[in-house]
Amino acid sequence: MSRELRLIIVSGLSGSGKSVALHVLEDLGYYCIDNLPAALLKSAVHEAHSKQGSAAELLAVGVDARNRPQDLESLPGLVTDLKEQGVRTDIIFLDATDEVLLQRYSESRRRHPLAHQGAELRKAIETEREILTQINDAADLIIDTSTSSIYELADVLRERVDRRQHNSLSVLIESFGYKYRIPADADFVFDMRCLPNPYWTIELRGLTGLDDEVVEFLNAQEMFIAMYDDIAAFLDRWIPRFEDAHRGYLTIAIGCTGGQHRSVCMAEKLAAVLRVKNSSVLTRHNSLPQLRNHSN
Repeated sequence: MSRELRLIIVSGLSGSGKSVALHVLEDLGYYCIDNLPAALLKSAVHEAHSKQGSAAELLAVGVDARNRPQDLESLPGLVTDLKEQGVRTDIIFLDATDEVLLQRYSESRRRHPLAHQGAELRKAIETEREILTQINDAADLIIDTSTSSIYELADVLRERVDRRQHNSLSVLIESFGYKYRIPADADFVFDMRCLPNPYWTIELRGLTGLDDEVVEFLNAQEMFIAMYDDIAAFLDRWIPRFEDAHRGYLTIAIGCTGGQHRSVCMAEKLAAVLRVKNSSVLTRHNSLPQLRNHSN
């Protein structure tokens, strides 16, 4: 193909934000097609590429569980073929917990697309997960929207997807609290609960890992520095392997009990050292709703 084509395939659970994602991508200049039959994907790509226009075409398509099973099964292989033809292709899979999806459907009073003939909603969600397993496994990036607003989802798509340079690795380091849940989108998970907890120091309890007092407290702890050194060395060794394998995205989750102090501080400290070699590093703090996303 003579011109570069950027293709983003948006899939995931109904109620996880696929429509929002396509609207965001449309605002970013992508030509968007929702609910495209997977069997027509190659035709859509060639049609978009054949149009007269700018040197780089932008196309985003939504693919969901209403496709024929055989078409969904063939999608990963089709994506491989498109990449070999020079089409920059990312599969973005949006996910959320069953409880969040149930709540969203209850609030919107919409009918789940697979809840036909009176099927129970929870069973429809379970069936949809099974149908989309292969796309989930083939996804370049999984975005867990369980705790995200539409604005935060838009930020992720802009920072990690649209602005990612070709053949570059987008790294997200996210902090979280084990008392809530482990993020579903994590490639690596590191546990900080064995480290000294600033929560038990009264003066620090109401602060977070973004505050200087907490950072100073943790940096004075030998165990915290030892944990940091070990994780930083691990990432320094293995991130280049992900780049060699042409991975586009890597998500690292750092957890502590409440996701307020140790995990937040460690995430920011690791992000700072990773930015020395990688310009595309984002931090996200799942348990700090007022200050969740920080770009490089």
